[in-house]
Amino acid sequence: MMTNNDILKKLRVALSLRNDDIIEILSLVDFEITKGALGDLFRNEDHPGYIEAGDQVLRNFLNGLIIYKRGKLPIPKTGIKEDEDEIPK
Repeated sequence: MMTNNDILKKLRVALSLRNDDIIEILSLVDFEITKGALGDLFRNEDHPGYIEAGDQVLRNFLNGLIIYKRGKLPIPKTGIKEDEDEIPK
């Protein structure tokens, strides 16, 4: 079974991302991580400094990746003006 760390590693290679890119992607969704902590996620499982990536890290990375590749979605227009609080009679 693939771990979250394996998924992050494979995406990093497939998208040719550097650690700085991943930190930038995570910062797009207000998730801060240091280079050292990120390096711990990419270590081998048998390394003493290895840290398992939780679901929160992977979720924030994927959400940030969408913004990184596509950009932020524009705010949808509702068609209702702020002055029109009452229903017309």
